[in-house]
Amino acid sequence: MLARGRQFQDEMQGRRSVRLFSGDPVPREMIELAIMTGSTAPSGAHQQPWTFVAVGDPDVKRQIRIAAEEEERQSYEGGRMPAEWLTALAPLGTDWHKPFLETAPWIVVLFEQVHGRFPDGSSRKHYYARESVGIACGLFVAAIRQMGLATLTHTPSPMGFLRTILERPMHERPFVLLPVGYPADDCVVPDLRRKSLDEVASFVE
Repeated sequence: MLARGRQFQDEMQGRRSVRLFSGDPVPREMIELAIMTGSTAPSGAHQQPWTFVAVGDPDVKRQIRIAAEEEERQSYEGGRMPAEWLTALAPLGTDWHKPFLETAPWIVVLFEQVHGRFPDGSSRKHYYARESVGIACGLFVAAIRQMGLATLTHTPSPMGFLRTILERPMHERPFVLLPVGYPADDCVVPDLRRKSLDEVASFVE
């Protein structure tokens, strides 16, 4: 059991957020497997309050890029982001340009279902929806890494354009946008350090 745990931790230790993707195709079945893995997440009252929308259509990806870049441009250059946030982002070298939204063969948008729908159209309250969707996102990312693919958790703000472009109902709220594909041959990532166990954990025994 410990060996399995160490093997998985080593695998995830190699995970990095990627912004330079290859355009090589990724089989739909791999995306389906990652979505089903994400959907194993625990959820409040087992209501599974998430919808994964996988986009491979180049025209729709183009629409998403244009809308996302406009929101990001206003954030980076239009004063939405406070100076502290821009300073924190500076080591990553990011800006409002998001070409990966077209280059990556898939974009997966994860929506939080603010409430559920019964077949008759009536609604029902979802409990701990945001927390549940966050866990589903983490499992999705882990599955992508396990299959040798790469992704990035991208959250342009606001994200209402995703609901419009993807024609999702009003009770679904965009949670995160995840481009998925293989890293480009010339892909580079920032040289970052993850916190040690002592920095992230405290044990009461």
